[in-house]
Amino acid sequence: MYSHILVATDGSIISQKGVEHGLKLAKSVGSKTTIVIVTKPFPLLGTTVTGWVAGDNDIRRYDASQKEFAETILGSAKQVADEIGIAPDLVQVTADSAAEAIVEKAQKLGCDLIVMASHGRRGVGRLLLGSQTAKVVQYADTPVLVVR
Repeated sequence: MYSHILVATDGSIISQKGVEHGLKLAKSVGSKTTIVIVTKPFPLLGTTVTGWVAGDNDIRRYDASQKEFAETILGSAKQVADEIGIAPDLVQVTADSAAEAIVEKAQKLGCDLIVMASHGRRGVGRLLLGSQTAKVVQYADTPVLVVR
């Protein structure tokens, strides 16, 4: 049915439900699975904010904190995968737009399904009004399974 499933996470509890659902689906259909988290690049490169200019050390610290954050989230996802009995690839991508990065990664990997969770108590409303999930649905040629 699906040969390669991409599961997107941001580390939130809702997102973890999406990870669980995506991994269980991948196991049930026997597909290859990639879990991806998108982190933001340093936002102030070459700019001044309230008189403060970002230096190289600031950028390195920021990058290190983003990498550590991604490793923690992907480690948590791997733990869920181990419990389910599946071995996904774990990927961190740094990009300004999470939605575009998720769609691009799915295309590069040849994924035939993207699994994401919709956030908040009014997940459908946010999906309709605008969210990263809504943008992925809009940009992707690949089917997107939205989990709540």
